[in-house]
Amino acid sequence: MSSRIIPVIMCGGAGTRLWPASRESLPKQFIPLFAERSTFQETMLRVARDDIFEKPIVLTSAEFRFIVAEQLQQTGIKADIVLEPARRDSGPAVAAATALGLKRATDATILILASDHAMTKVEQFHVACREAWPIAQQGLIVTFGIIPTEPATVYGYLKPGDVLSGSAVRKLEAFAEKPDRAAAEGYISQGYLWNSGNFLFRADAMKAELERLAPDIWRAAEQAVGAASADPDFFRLSADHFTRAPKISIDYAVMEKTTRSAVLPVDFGWSDLGTWDAVWANAPRDADGNALSGPVEAVNVSNALVLSDPNVLTSVIGLSDIAVVVTADAVLIAPRTATGEIKTLVERLKAEGRTQATEHRKSNQPVSR
Repeated sequence: MSSRIIPVIMCGGAGTRLWPASRESLPKQFIPLFAERSTFQETMLRVARDDIFEKPIVLTSAEFRFIVAEQLQQTGIKADIVLEPARRDSGPAVAAATALGLKRATDATILILASDHAMTKVEQFHVACREAWPIAQQGLIVTFGIIPTEPATVYGYLKPGDVLSGSAVRKLEAFAEKPDRAAAEGYISQGYLWNSGNFLFRADAMKAELERLAPDIWRAAEQAVGAASADPDFFRLSADHFTRAPKISIDYAVMEKTTRSAVLPVDFGWSDLGTWDAVWANAPRDADGNALSGPVEAVNVSNALVLSDPNVLTSVIGLSDIAVVVTADAVLIAPRTATGEIKTLVERLKAEGRTQATEHRKSNQPVSR
């Protein structure tokens, strides 16, 4: 039995909640923001341990194939780049990852990781993978549940049950959707965990659950992998088959219905960086609580996030708890905690036909190919 894990990095999201820095043509997972490397690159570096992990698989869309290849080259990490012909949410993507894992080995163990999450405690992440592995070998799907630090309303929650096999892994009793603050406080008092969306499983176990609970998804994904085409750089899933899969998340398709679910409570400094407030919380801050990047002058400013284009001087005076994001062709000024309003704004810009809603001035395509 293989004792190493196949990491599958999910890398196809649009990341509109971090507009205008993140847009559909160049989403947040490929943008360094306040770090030297993008979250995609940091995710790849976390699985660059050949004593724990096998060669990773990156699942992305055709439009991101060149930037994925470029950023992998910058890290020196080799991976199989698999192109989805259409966005079908995480359900079909996980099904395709399962089929790809089974092509490598009938006893393959797969780790699903989002490419746009931050983890500050990498060694604890590696420990968690090792701890979850033997439980996954029993045929259980092990989700990493984050020990909450606050009653957050931007995450789903997980209810842990009894401890399994004398380990720290516990039976997963229930999922809870994103709550309001009062409900979130109640969940925390009852020992619930945040749902990180990252999980570990044996490929044959996930296949069995997909066949039982979501046969249309499994059939489309298996056929898309079987009829895929390959060139020297990319592995392209068959569009004819993959697009037959319904568009649905893996949580709705399988995880909320399966009896094979388990959860490992973890603390590895995790954030999904899904809002500007989360970016601020995870960025280096000065004595006034400000996270500043680029040519910025801040006077009498506190607890603010200011991210400026390298070619634009951004000055902020007398404000607090705000986000100011300046790019070459768009500027956002909002309360730092604004979340759904940004998504609403982007949809309005799309309806008005404004290219800034989706397109970056910077291209992720090569000059020639």
